[in-house]
Amino acid sequence: MSQMLHAHRSSIPPVVSHSGRDSAPALAIADITSGLAMWHLWATLGWNDILQRYRRSLLGPFWLTASMAIMVVALGVVYAELFKMPIDEFLPFLCVGLLIWTFLSSFLTEGGGLFTSAESYIKQIRLPFTVYVLRSTWSKLVIFAHNFVIYFGVLLYFQIWPGPVMLLAIPGLFFIVLNGALATLFIGMLSARFRDIPQLINSVVQIVFFVTPIFWKPELLKSRSYIADLNPFYHLIEIVRAPLLGTTPSMKNYAAVLLITIINLGVGGAFFIRFRSRISYWV
Repeated sequence: MSQMLHAHRSSIPPVVSHSGRDSAPALAIADITSGLAMWHLWATLGWNDILQRYRRSLLGPFWLTASMAIMVVALGVVYAELFKMPIDEFLPFLCVGLLIWTFLSSFLTEGGGLFTSAESYIKQIRLPFTVYVLRSTWSKLVIFAHNFVIYFGVLLYFQIWPGPVMLLAIPGLFFIVLNGALATLFIGMLSARFRDIPQLINSVVQIVFFVTPIFWKPELLKSRSYIADLNPFYHLIEIVRAPLLGTTPSMKNYAAVLLITIINLGVGGAFFIRFRSRISYWV
């Protein structure tokens, strides 16, 4: 891996420093464009991360798929009985919800080590910091694709098909990836400066998991539906889950996700512009 990084060192376009107020934004934009242009590098590194994690494993990343499938079936049977719901209705709902939640929450729980785990490379090799964000995002997307086969298995077993509306899940997935990458960047920088942040994030994610409509449907809240409406994770999940289950997300879902994206772009972008130059010192 080290040789690969050194091989790409000479291909990084130079970033020219400007004297004035625009220097920090210009350097941040140059970092992003350079990182995106090096797609072959971060794609290879992201795939290598998966191979290293499951090295000498018989099933490799499909161990995650197997454990996820077992959890979906076990919890689906139990909670369908508890909520007195038809299993052919509840299990697909639970399956898609768990798949998306696992993908979405991984950005938060693993974001703390984004830069600290790459300390040796950051201090030795001049690479755009965006490369580390894209590397992490790509590996998560590959694992999500592996786990997604469970969804098709559920469709085949219950002989259901969502129809053309399922194509709406594609832009929904794009928004999840975009917001996840922005959250990873923000959490990665914050965790490099304050090392207690990852523990705090993990604790919060565990609480959010139970108050987000994954095991239960928002309709069960009745007059307290605002609990779901004020939960940003619900809207992010719903713009992908609803199409995969054959329904169209509401305008409320899309409006909430658009607002979340704007906030993430503003906060993450401002933080990256302001503190990008300090990342190498914090790690």
